[in-house]
Amino acid sequence: MPVSGAPAPERAPQPPADGHSRDRRGSPVPTAGMIATRIMELRKRRGLMIALIVMNIGLPALFLFSRLLGHAFVPRTSPPAGGNQIFGVLAAGFLPTFGFVVAATVGCTAGSRDLTEGMFRHLVVTGRSRLALYLARIPAGLAIVVPLVAVGYTIVCAVCAFAAPVVITDNGVNIPPGLSRAGFANWAGNHAELVVCNFPYNGPVPGNVACPSGPGWWSVSSATPGQAAPAALEALAIKIADQDYPGYTRIYLSPPASLMTEAGLWIELEAAVGFILGLGLASLMGQRTVPVILLIMFQIILTPILVGPGITHLQDLQHSFVGLAVAHLEPSGLPVAIGLPGVTGGAGSPGSTRLPESATEAVCVIIAWLAAWTILGAWRMTTRDA
Repeated sequence: MPVSGAPAPERAPQPPADGHSRDRRGSPVPTAGMIATRIMELRKRRGLMIALIVMNIGLPALFLFSRLLGHAFVPRTSPPAGGNQIFGVLAAGFLPTFGFVVAATVGCTAGSRDLTEGMFRHLVVTGRSRLALYLARIPAGLAIVVPLVAVGYTIVCAVCAFAAPVVITDNGVNIPPGLSRAGFANWAGNHAELVVCNFPYNGPVPGNVACPSGPGWWSVSSATPGQAAPAALEALAIKIADQDYPGYTRIYLSPPASLMTEAGLWIELEAAVGFILGLGLASLMGQRTVPVILLIMFQIILTPILVGPGITHLQDLQHSFVGLAVAHLEPSGLPVAIGLPGVTGGAGSPGSTRLPESATEAVCVIIAWLAAWTILGAWRMTTRDA
């Protein structure tokens, strides 16, 4: 019998009833703690975070802020800061490019940090699954990239929606918004010389028409009624306006909410692709600098070349290219992308087209690229010597 007052003997640890170990360090599924640790490690890199914020948020904000100041102080010579046209230029070309570069930089940092800082051996000796260590970097990096891209895009949407022009600009002429076909024809009759001189028309134009000169397209005064025109000139202006009315109805002062939503999701997709590619490539190469340079060249030089239809003998290769697949999913309300050289959708010149591809093919290509680079990066990490 045990002596009264003596401590009870400790019980030996009992194995789990099912016979399996409770040690989950070898599980390939990353835990929430592993993901949180990876997020903290990336956030502690202040130089990286400052560069990402400046590039993805600071540059678009600075551009729009300068336009707001210019229009506020010199409205007659500075166009409005926002509008559908400015939104199209930023959302179709520059924001996807900035988002891709930002995401690729984060991915390359996450994929090479442990090696470059000599921490890989310490992670291995903990007994954690190498696959789990790699997979934990995907949600951790996206938790940083997605909000950064979203903040920069939200600033652009807000300015373009609330600082949009108050008149529609068509062929260099300001037109009141929301006119019916009859109202548009009546407005054209009151501005016959402006319509005849600026709107496209294939028929004969009277030779005695003196095209007016005055305020620029940003001036509201060009939407005021002009002087009475001869009846023949007024009839011609009404005829031209009737032909151009379908195009007038497709012009927006501010970007539609549906377009902003679709464009935002597309830009986030571009960023996610850049992050996965950067993570896999940096893990495969074991460094950060060279993968970042390669991915920037991939985005700015190679993608605009391969999304165009001009390479006849390489169309099968182009169809398997992730840049073409992502560009194909671009919202149809962003047509200016094909006219911006050196950016995501840019094929080099206005009016150029992309190589045709179905949406199903594009989605399959994107999934295949993401899966392939994830597998390559994870394989290299699991086979690398500690």
